[in-house]
Amino acid sequence: MDRQENTDVLVVGGGTAGFGAAVAAGRLGLDVILLEATGKVGGVMAFCPGMPWGAAYPAGRIIGGLMEELICRLEAMDPPAAEKRPCTLENFGPEIVYDHDIATLTMLAMLQEAGVQVRLNTSAFAPELDHTGISQVACFDRSGPFKIKPGIVIDCSGDGDISARAGVPFTLGDGDGNMMGVTISFHMVGVDWARAFAEPDPYFTKYAEKGITEGRLNPDLAKLYLMKGFNKGTVFCNSVHVRGVDGTDPAAVGQATQEGRRRCQQLAQFLRTDVPGFANAHMSLLSPIAGVRETRKFEALYRVTGEDLARGTRFADGIVCCDNPVDDVMRADAGMTHDAIVGKGSYYTIPFRCLVPQDMPNLMFAGRLVSADPVAFASVRGMPQCVAMGQATGTAAALVLRHGGTVQGLDPELLVGELARQGVNGLGNAGPT
Repeated sequence: MDRQENTDVLVVGGGTAGFGAAVAAGRLGLDVILLEATGKVGGVMAFCPGMPWGAAYPAGRIIGGLMEELICRLEAMDPPAAEKRPCTLENFGPEIVYDHDIATLTMLAMLQEAGVQVRLNTSAFAPELDHTGISQVACFDRSGPFKIKPGIVIDCSGDGDISARAGVPFTLGDGDGNMMGVTISFHMVGVDWARAFAEPDPYFTKYAEKGITEGRLNPDLAKLYLMKGFNKGTVFCNSVHVRGVDGTDPAAVGQATQEGRRRCQQLAQFLRTDVPGFANAHMSLLSPIAGVRETRKFEALYRVTGEDLARGTRFADGIVCCDNPVDDVMRADAGMTHDAIVGKGSYYTIPFRCLVPQDMPNLMFAGRLVSADPVAFASVRGMPQCVAMGQATGTAAALVLRHGGTVQGLDPELLVGELARQGVNGLGNAGPT
């Protein structure tokens, strides 16, 4: 007989969105189980160690909430484990670089402090439905199958398998099946920063052109995304993207991971021989698996659009503010964009309705499952916004369970007011503070 467990809130996926959802719900007194299929919380922070937190400072001010608390905890350590720096790439605002191991440990500590039951190496694979919505979720770990009976399910899994199997309609990628390229990152350790970053071109384009022309680099490496890492002498290499990968197909992701690692090795060798400052450096922290940016887009009560963002729309049910550029990565071709979506000093908000399916009464989703058109998605997908989206759904779960009703019927004014009380900034018509 399958093991049976009950919980107020089941959070599926322990990335940045799942972290926000679980901590928020736990702090509001709910019983919370967080399932993470891998052995580490953090999501992209584990898949691409050292990926900076961009978009935490729309219009130059912090978004607040759990993201601000996490940053402050890291900055207050001795020595500090995080630091705010200007981004060298075009149209990006300030970003946070950090020690990714200490960051994920701190996230785990915050989850434990909130009373969340964190289950690593545990997967949710099949929802069971009744008139209440999702009545049970079939799961498994090394001990075998078991079932969880939740009050509310928050899908933060990135690919949205549970939401899809529950029957929530979706499209893949841009609607035509084109998804952003997956990324395999690595660090170079022992770099002479002064020499490596002496030239003004942040994309190292003349070196990339040389490597491609000589057949030593893949043609998709026309721009090299090389950024100073958190620790002196380290460089975060976010350059290797593999396009045309269906992120919902585990075999395709596995193949892309191996191909990406081969390209990473080529790039590391090229950096050592051809780019100033890298001669004595070595490769480290190669991604354990390809980082997937985009897969399913679910139908929700509202689908945020590029036009909404360009107008700087601040929705009445906005739950986080953002001014990130349209950071599109190789959807249908080798194109890359960092185009500004709002004017300098402006920002938009992401509405809560984009996290709520039209019909399932006890299901929400957060993170890169947000309902957005291709242009909007390329801007809203930053990790700080994912934390905040998770915080909003975890808070919404508490309000629904406290007051009754469905997630679709939750009063947005009640939710926004509670998030403001939790220190989330830039909601309503007020600017970030």
